[in-house]
Amino acid sequence: MIYADNAATTKLDIDAFEAMKPFLLEEYANASQPYSFSRKVKKAILEARATIAMCIGALPEEIFFTSGGTESDNWAIKGTVFQNVTAGVITSQIEHHAVMNACAAVERQGVPVVYLPVDEQGIVHQESLKKVVTDYHRIVSIMYANNEVGTIQPIRELCEIAHQHNVIFHTDAVQAVAHVPINVHDLGLDMLSASAHKFNGMKGVGFLYIRKGIEIERYSDGGMQESGMRAGTENVAGIIAMAAALKKNCDCMEAYTSHMRRLKEIILCILSENMVDFICNGAPDALPGILSISFRNADGEKLLHRLDLMGVCVSTGAACDSRNTKVSHVLEAMRVPPEYAKGTIRISLGNGNTENDAVTITNALVKILTSKSMRDKRKD
Repeated sequence: MIYADNAATTKLDIDAFEAMKPFLLEEYANASQPYSFSRKVKKAILEARATIAMCIGALPEEIFFTSGGTESDNWAIKGTVFQNVTAGVITSQIEHHAVMNACAAVERQGVPVVYLPVDEQGIVHQESLKKVVTDYHRIVSIMYANNEVGTIQPIRELCEIAHQHNVIFHTDAVQAVAHVPINVHDLGLDMLSASAHKFNGMKGVGFLYIRKGIEIERYSDGGMQESGMRAGTENVAGIIAMAAALKKNCDCMEAYTSHMRRLKEIILCILSENMVDFICNGAPDALPGILSISFRNADGEKLLHRLDLMGVCVSTGAACDSRNTKVSHVLEAMRVPPEYAKGTIRISLGNGNTENDAVTITNALVKILTSKSMRDKRKD
C-alpha cells in the first residue's frame, strides 16, 4: 500500500510513540494529585507545553491543550463571540468545516457572519477584508493554509487589518503547523489552532494558542486544568507525543519540505509527459505536501476507488452523496471549471513517501485515465 493522504492524518512517529509509552504503562498518575507519584507526570506536561510554545514562538502559558483542531476552532470562535453576541464574525468561503459549521452555529444564535471570497488560487485578498471589517466585529478567523489545495494565506497582513479595528484574529493552522515556519509573535496572531495527528502525533489531541491578554470564555467547567479554562484530566500520553512529534518535524522541516516538493515535481512531470489533461489547484507556493489535481471530464470518486484497488490511498476534492457528486465548497469558491472540478483528487505527501511512491502513484493514474472504460466515460 502507498499512503498519500497525509492531510487527512499521518502515521505516528516512532520517537513520539517511545516518548509517550511510559505515560501509558508506568507513569499513569493524575497530574492534579499532590502526591509524589504525580510529580513526573506534572513535570512532563509542563515540559511539553514549553516545547510546543518554543516551536511556534509563544509563551508556555499561552498554550492550552485540547482534543484536536475541531475543538480548538470551536473554542476560539464560540468562546470569543459569546462574550458579546451582538458582535460579528468574519471568515472565508474556503474554511475547514470545523470553522464553517462553528460559524453556522453562532449565526443560529443571532451572530452575524461575513464570508470573504477568494480568488482562483484560493487567496483571501486584503482589500476584501478592509471593505467589511469594522470596530463592531469581534473576531476574524482565516485559515493559515487550506486543507484541500494547500494555498497559504497572507496571514500577517490580514491580521494587521483586523487589529486596526481592535478585532481578534484567529487562524486555523491545522494543516500548516510543523509543515511551514510559524511564529505567532512575528505574525501578530491572537489565537491559533493545531492538531497533533497532522504532524505525526496522536489522534484526539491538539492545542489552542491564546495570546496573553485575550479574553475568551472557558471551554468547560469543572477542575482547574489548563488554568481553569478547560476542565478535565489531561491526555498526558497524547500531549507528550504531540510535543515530541512537533519538535522533530520543526527540526527537520527544511529537509522534509525539499523532499516533498521533489515528489510533487515527479508527479506533475509524469502527467505532463503523458499528455494528461489536468490543472493544479491552489497557489504555486502552496504547502509542500499537498497537490490538488483536477482531470478534465473525469470522476474524482471513481479515480479514488480505482487507485484504492491498485493499493494507493488518496482523497477526492468532491463529496459523494447517494445521487450525485457535489463539488467541494473550496473548489466552487475558487471557480474551478466544472469539467475539471468533478475530476479532482488530492494527493497529500508525507515525509515517509519515496520517489518510487510518486512514480507508482502517477503511473497508476495514467493507466486509469487512459483505460478504455475511463475514455468511454469521459466521452459520455
